[in-house]
Amino acid sequence: MSTHRSFASAGKHLTGAMRLRCPACGTKPLFIPWYKVRSLQDWFTPLDGCPRCGYAYEREPGYFLLSIWAINYGFSSILGLGLYGLLEWFFDLPVWTLMASVLLPVLFFSIFFARHSKSLFLACDLFFDPHHQEGGDDGGNKASSPPPVSGSPASHQPVQPCDTAGTVR
Repeated sequence: MSTHRSFASAGKHLTGAMRLRCPACGTKPLFIPWYKVRSLQDWFTPLDGCPRCGYAYEREPGYFLLSIWAINYGFSSILGLGLYGLLEWFFDLPVWTLMASVLLPVLFFSIFFARHSKSLFLACDLFFDPHHQEGGDDGGNKASSPPPVSGSPASHQPVQPCDTAGTVR
């Protein structure tokens, strides 16, 4: 299956990611709205999947580690280094004032950008590893899987449960 990747499709993915929308269909949100957030877990945890197209947002435990460590930490570090450079270059601030002037904005940026970093990670993942589109009204975005191996004797036999009542020697 060949997939057409272009600047237009990359722009579509990135625009949807910055709007915190599903990377597959672009209509439904990835997170609960900010005005319904009641805890930090609500803020940081995406929904299970898209109700329109069925695209799973978190595929496995630890799926978003790269988004936190690379995207969120990377942008926060760039912001911190830029702030430090500007404040050090143009102002003669004491060390503690300089540290507070850099660390506080970086901390708040990191918390508020966490949702966008996960959304950008999902968009990049879908852009570089697209899922096969099935037909249908709902978008039908399902991951393509290889066809089952036919003709092998193991494919037609039912799986037998383990005998846990046996003795162990």
